[in-house]
Amino acid sequence: MLKIVVGGQIYKAEIAKLIEKLAPNKFEISVKNDLDAAMDLKNSAVDYYIGACNTGGGGALAMALALAGADKCATISMPGNILSDEKIIAEVEKGKKAFGFTGSDYEKVVPILIGAIIKKIEG
Repeated sequence: MLKIVVGGQIYKAEIAKLIEKLAPNKFEISVKNDLDAAMDLKNSAVDYYIGACNTGGGGALAMALALAGADKCATISMPGNILSDEKIIAEVEKGKKAFGFTGSDYEKVVPILIGAIIKKIEG
């Protein structure tokens, strides 16, 4: 079972609940502070990191960028700018492992993101 850690600064519990609702029993989901979550990603203790903050890239991804590297991270929404479904899916297909977005967008982007991850793991 793949492991997803929810980090970032805001809406962590809500994001974790939404992931479980979208994909019951598909993932082992944990909720941690951004430093511990990013360390888990860096150390391969989890498969994916998902985080939200008010800007989509700062508190959502700063630790993941620093510890796991920019090549593993993608900002999928910022204030007033949500990537298209196709671009979100493309980031997953490129092998990105950490995703940041604006907290107010989580209900829009998480379903696309989780769908893309499921499609990738199920082939």
